[in-house]
Amino acid sequence: MTEPHAAPSLRRVLRTRDLVWFYIVAVVGMRWVAVAAAAGPSSLVVWVIGAVGLFLPLAFTVLELSTRYPQEGGIYVWTKRAFGDFAGFVTGWTYWGSNLTYLPGLLYFAASTALYIFGSRFDHLQTSPAYFITFSLAGLLLAAALNIRGLQLGTWLTNIGAYGVWIPLTLLIVMGFVAAARFGSATPITARGLLPSVGLKDMIFWATLAFGFGGFELGSFMGEEIENPRRTVPRAVLLAGLAIPALYMLGTLAILLALPVGQITGLQGIMDAIVRTGARVGLPGLGPLAALLIVLSAMGGVGAWLSAPARLPFVAGIDHYLPRAFGKLHPRYGTPYVALLLQAVVAAVCAILGQAGETPKKAYDILVSLGIIAYFVPYLAMFAAMIRLQREPAGPEVMLVPGGKPAAVLCGAVGFLTSAVAIVLAAIPAADEPHPQRYVVKVVGLSALLVASGAATYAVGRRRAAG
Repeated sequence: MTEPHAAPSLRRVLRTRDLVWFYIVAVVGMRWVAVAAAAGPSSLVVWVIGAVGLFLPLAFTVLELSTRYPQEGGIYVWTKRAFGDFAGFVTGWTYWGSNLTYLPGLLYFAASTALYIFGSRFDHLQTSPAYFITFSLAGLLLAAALNIRGLQLGTWLTNIGAYGVWIPLTLLIVMGFVAAARFGSATPITARGLLPSVGLKDMIFWATLAFGFGGFELGSFMGEEIENPRRTVPRAVLLAGLAIPALYMLGTLAILLALPVGQITGLQGIMDAIVRTGARVGLPGLGPLAALLIVLSAMGGVGAWLSAPARLPFVAGIDHYLPRAFGKLHPRYGTPYVALLLQAVVAAVCAILGQAGETPKKAYDILVSLGIIAYFVPYLAMFAAMIRLQREPAGPEVMLVPGGKPAAVLCGAVGFLTSAVAIVLAAIPAADEPHPQRYVVKVVGLSALLVASGAATYAVGRRRAAG
């Protein structure tokens, strides 16, 4: 097994505060809060299950592996170290590919929310594929331009996005509890209602919420651009790790207090809750401001998910598995501009293809399911690497999982099992899906194609490097 080639010099601009905001805007998805609330009070318990089954194993895995191997590339470096060049490349390729479907889904959510800024004037655009595609392309162009100019500007976008998470969620939480104190809870919350169901439909929903906890590994992709990564990454993970589950659970509870569960939808649930709750507590003008903040949070997420995974083709280019152009830095800004442009262009193509023969709502659902499968495949490799790498000695600078090797192996095993279950469940169409076979073909077929294309690209790259 070969070691990664040394990365060209990148500018170290990310400090602890920047990385905390980066994690919050990358992990906390406002749409997942609405999706959870739409499922009823039992989602509060499901959030706890997701935190135990994925979030904690993921946080401990990132803490240990990022201090063991803090180089640029994160999950690519870890799986390559554990299982060799092929596993590392295919893991990185699949992770990068999953992001290409995640970005359009996030932009669709931002596009839907943006219409609330103008009241009901443009409601008809909620069913317009042309509007959703145009918004997605513009958002990708903005995020790519800022990140090519450098993390100084890219970090500005994610930091603003983090405020777009905190402020509307805090508003919603406060107003939800105020409304409940004045008028009672709009959704009855009982011990029986908190008990999660274990039917197939409910289990599919569990996979979606588990996906909402993903993203802690993102910061480690930019190890060369983090100031003292062995110290900064653990601090940021610990601080953000306290805030993220609290935001998810309190935000979900606030929506349930504000709205009857039957009136909550995945795409517009957050805005519905803010608008209606604001009107109930005497603040009817919050809708446009909240919509603007939520759009900023989504755009911050786009910036985070565009910039960090772009380091994967960048590092692969340095290792000669991809053309050398991917390992180039911009001569003026010092950023991997070829990798960033490629990611933006392919994500734009996915945004357009996602609308093929579908309504915006159906395209959004397909993109979410495809993103879950493609995203959790590299998680299988990462958690397996966590187990395998326990055989290597750890220096004093490594932050080990409390409890040593047995606890680290347990974290890897729990995370691996959760990821495997999420993959299976995400491939199952919903009960109300009118074309279940087409759904499965799109979701599973495209996921398999992504893995196969990674293997083929690796083989071509090896032959090119050997020649």
